[in-house]
Amino acid sequence: MWSRFTKLHEPRWCLTIAEEKTEQLAGSFAMIRLTDHAVVVSIKQIHQYGLEDFALEVMAHEIGHHVFCPGNLSDQGRMLARMRRALPQVERHAPFVANLYADLLINDRLQRSEGLRMSEVFKRLEAANKEDKPDELWTLYMRMYEILWSLQRGTLAKGAITSQLDLDAQLGARVIRVYAKDWLKGSGRFAALLLTYLLKAQEKQMQQMMKRWHDMEKAGAGAGDEIPEGLLDIDPDELEGSLHPMYDKKITGESDEETDKEFDKAKKKALEEKSLIGNSEGQYREPFEFGEILKQLGLKLPPHEIAIKYYRERAIPHLVKFPTREMPESQEPLIEGLDIWDVGSPIEEVDWVESAIASPHIVPGVTTVQRLYGTASGALPEREPIDLDLYVDCSGSMPNPQVATSFLTLAGAIISLSALRAGARVKVTLWSGKDDFQTTGQFIRDEHEILKILTGYIGGWTCFPIHLLRDTFKDRTKRDRAVHILHISDDGIDTLFANDEKGNVGWDVAKMALEKGRGGGTMVLNTWQEWTAIPVLQRAHTEQGWDIHRVQTWDQLVTFARAFSKAKYGRENKVK
Repeated sequence: MWSRFTKLHEPRWCLTIAEEKTEQLAGSFAMIRLTDHAVVVSIKQIHQYGLEDFALEVMAHEIGHHVFCPGNLSDQGRMLARMRRALPQVERHAPFVANLYADLLINDRLQRSEGLRMSEVFKRLEAANKEDKPDELWTLYMRMYEILWSLQRGTLAKGAITSQLDLDAQLGARVIRVYAKDWLKGSGRFAALLLTYLLKAQEKQMQQMMKRWHDMEKAGAGAGDEIPEGLLDIDPDELEGSLHPMYDKKITGESDEETDKEFDKAKKKALEEKSLIGNSEGQYREPFEFGEILKQLGLKLPPHEIAIKYYRERAIPHLVKFPTREMPESQEPLIEGLDIWDVGSPIEEVDWVESAIASPHIVPGVTTVQRLYGTASGALPEREPIDLDLYVDCSGSMPNPQVATSFLTLAGAIISLSALRAGARVKVTLWSGKDDFQTTGQFIRDEHEILKILTGYIGGWTCFPIHLLRDTFKDRTKRDRAVHILHISDDGIDTLFANDEKGNVGWDVAKMALEKGRGGGTMVLNTWQEWTAIPVLQRAHTEQGWDIHRVQTWDQLVTFARAFSKAKYGRENKVK
């Protein structure tokens, strides 16, 4: 029906309720999973609805979800995003509307192009339904099929058909035909058409309808923590894609002054939204919206994990190599001999040639050997990365990174991931008060743990935890690697120079940290006036050498983060 080259696994046949639960088949008689390209069918429900004679229709429909609409989780997510914009107040119904839209596209193609009996499937299902009375939404949906397939009114639509409902059904049918080859673009228009009916629908009836017809409800089940690519970006035409089809010239085929005005008004509104959401680096969703789309895809991730993935994906395009410092000489490897390789060592360390020479029968941990290496002085300089000690302000004036975009978090992620890429270790501290902080504690190379701290939120009063800076550097010696200290904050950074709980003066602690860190210190601050006009910052720069940068808006932190490594510690500015 779709392609002679399409290959899928044999369907998962569920013969009992227990098997349906195992496959997460909830309510509908068939469903798909886009994660493992599975089709799941309940034989019990097929018998219950009397669909034994429609095996080809049922299977062709489910396969259509895999190869036509939506095809994959990424496109399903993009469709949900467009529909959510067209469904204010009822965004929760976006998955159901997406299912209805995809079914229309698939069923129309199978009925008209392949000659399958899709209309008979609906009749059989309607005959088996003894409980639910069709509401206005379902009548509209069935009326669309009647128009698409030139069926007599009332063949499928059993509810009252008003003139307005009939007009909307004709618009819906036109959306399916006009955007059949560009279904993603038409998805927002279809959702906008259904908005009025969703607002009037009874929640209980909606849930019953979803249960019976929602064969894409678990499409993302089994994906684990794998998130489809491309969902973070807002498509160029997405914001104006929620236009009601009555204002779409492709749908109506008409163009008059009034329609043009309405179209221009809708487009202007969309562009205004775009200017509010957009930034110089591109168009991105907010973390909360990103998380809601993932939930509606069926991905079960806690908000904190979603935030980690959100900022990691946004940071990746901006990553640059972190600064390195030259050492007097490098150490080149020198082969010294062989040693037994045990099963706890990395498999790539096995010397298979020497192991085979030692014994023709390979027994891991017994006859396997690995090479031993010493070092010899080389002529080329070795580069040692500078570790990073990052302090990010998370007081009440800062946004919650799990809800709205936090450019402090994004800048911290860009710099931290750049440091890890270059081989450096990172210690991150999220702070609000002297006793309100979250920290990695040590200099680590665990990307997930670093982002876990950066995407946390405290939101309390502002007081820098001086003892953390003190304890980090008090015992460091010249044998330890150099560390660069970076503060991302606002004018609340002046609490760094107060006294700690032991009476130590903050100025002395900061000076000690810079001296023992040996990698310099930077402050990037959002202040309403130039930092040179703030006495505390002037003193910090003049007496202790803090490199201070001012940003007037938080989004400028992204530009700072990208330039930070190259400007201060790039190859052309090596730390001696």
